[in-house]
Parts: sequence; C-alpha cells; structure tokens
Amino acid sequence: MLPRAQPVWLLAGRGLVALDFREILAVTTLVIQIPCLNEAETLPQTLAALPKQIEGVDEVKVLVIDDGSTDDTLQVALDNGVDAVARLRRNRGLATAFQVGLQASLSLGADIIVNTDADNQYDGACIPDLVQPILDGWADIVVGDRPLSSMKNFSYVKRCLQRLGSRIVGLFAGMRVVDAASGFRAFSAEAATRLDVHDGFSYTMETLVQARSKQLRVTSISVRVNPVERPSRLMTGTSQYVYRSAKAIVRAFALYRPLRFFLSAGSLFFLPGLILIARWTLLYLFATSYESRLPSLVLSVVLIVVGVQLWLFGFLADLMTSTRRLMTEGKVAENFEIIARP
Repeated sequence: MLPRAQPVWLLAGRGLVALDFREILAVTTLVIQIPCLNEAETLPQTLAALPKQIEGVDEVKVLVIDDGSTDDTLQVALDNGVDAVARLRRNRGLATAFQVGLQASLSLGADIIVNTDADNQYDGACIPDLVQPILDGWADIVVGDRPLSSMKNFSYVKRCLQRLGSRIVGLFAGMRVVDAASGFRAFSAEAATRLDVHDGFSYTMETLVQARSKQLRVTSISVRVNPVERPSRLMTGTSQYVYRSAKAIVRAFALYRPLRFFLSAGSLFFLPGLILIARWTLLYLFATSYESRLPSLVLSVVLIVVGVQLWLFGFLADLMTSTRRLMTEGKVAENFEIIARP
C-alpha cells in the first residue's frame, strides 16, 4: 500500500498533469481478522456488523482464526460468507491465534489488518475511523480506546487496574497509552510483518512495548463497545488477571527493552548498597567508639554485587536483542491451514 501523499506533477504537452500513483498502481486491501474459540453463537452478529466498504480501501476481506473450536464455529464462519478461515488443529490460546491471524492476513494480501473480537464487544462501525490514521500515513498501529467508565461488565477494581496497567506500559514504553488491554486494533502491513508475540496469555501489552523498540508509530482513537453478556475466557477472576497481566508486562520489557529493565532493577539493589557502604565508611572514620558493624558492610557489598550483575545482564541482553533484530524479523511457523470460501 502506498501512503497518501501529494500528487506527482509531470510535464505533458503544454501543461502539467497531476498523477496520483495510489490510484494508478495501488489496490489497498483491508483484512479484518477475528480470533475465535467456540464462538458459533455470537459470530454471526459480529460478522453482520462489519463494514463492507470503506473510503480509501479498495477491498475488504474477513478472516476468521479458528483456535481449535469444538463447536460449529468453522461452519458458521463459512456459512456467513467470510473470505477465509485459518484453522488451528488444537487450541493454542489467544496470543497464538492473533499471531497466526497476522501471518494469514499477510498471505491474503493485506495492506491493513484490523483485529477484533468474536463476542461482538467492539462496534464494527468504528473500523473506518480505526484504519484512517494508517491510510493517512502517520501511524503503523492504532489502538481502539474503550469507554471503560461506562462498561458495566467491568467492575470498579478492574477498571482501576486497567488504567494502572496502561500507565505502567505507557511509562516504560515511552508513549501515551489509554487502554493498553484493548484488542480492537489496526496494523499496517509493515507493523504486522515486524511484530512477534512470545507471551502465551495475550498480545495486547507485548505488542505495544515491542512497537516502541521497533520504532513503529502508535496512536489511539476512541471507539464504541457493545454490551457483552458472557464472562471473559482469558481469566477467571481479578487476581488471575492481575497476575497474568503483570507477568506479561515484565516479560515484555525484559524481552524488548532489556537495558532499561535491568538497569532499573539493578539500581534497586545498587543504590541501597551504596548508601549502606557510605554510612559504614562515615561511621568507621568519625565514630568516637569502635564497632565493627560487619553485618551492614556485608549486606552493602552483596547489594552492590547483585546490582552490578543485573546491569551486566542488561548489557548482554541488549546486545542479544540487537543481534536478533539485525539477523531476522522472521515469524514462528504455526501448524495451521487456511480454508478459503468456495
């Protein structure tokens, strides 16, 4: 896909002629991918709400990723006219289904990819607004910010945790993030090619941290949501949500921003150790009565050694990350098949 730009002016005969190469050469294809696990009941409603035509997009395709469903999700998808189904032979989890969706969407010729949920949580009418920043050429990833305060299926505690998690991700990723856990997103083909998801729980926070490390432009827009009746299948309670989200955030920063992560972690040990050894030195030099204070000296040395080791880990991990980035941006092959609509 060619980004929107000013026309190129060529001399023709006695005057200048404006040529818009997007209109001459490019066919912009949008693929809307929908990861599914036993969503035969809600999938028809989700598909019916998707836009068939979008200004600036020549072709809209719908891809369903069947994550090892045991109900009629596959048949329902085909009966409702989706363009293709990427079928996993067994359940692999949302993160893997998302990654497979990106690969399958690219194989379908996607210039832009929109990811949405099969439970009809997100309003499909917002998709044109979601892809517009990519069409305009000033964003690679667009996150749909949900109106968390008006979502009745979110408890007050969960809403607070969502906001806290988004602020933590934004702080460490160096970007403003309002709803880091939102799965309603648009990706340019370049972003989809360069992203790799390693966390088995979810892709939402990891892809934001990874986008920063790979210099992909991220923005957000407000989107509308629909009421969701069934409980979440990603977690069974708030405590599980907090544990898995915290694990995903820590893992993402350690993987994609290791130098900053380990420098911060090492400083938590090094600075208290430095303070303790300075205290011990001052007391040793200026105290009127002698005391060995050996335990505080030993503790300060241990803290300093641990801090320096974490810094060294950070430098080594940063070198490994840079090497991996230079060597390949390749994908992890997944065992799936694409079933096209006849």
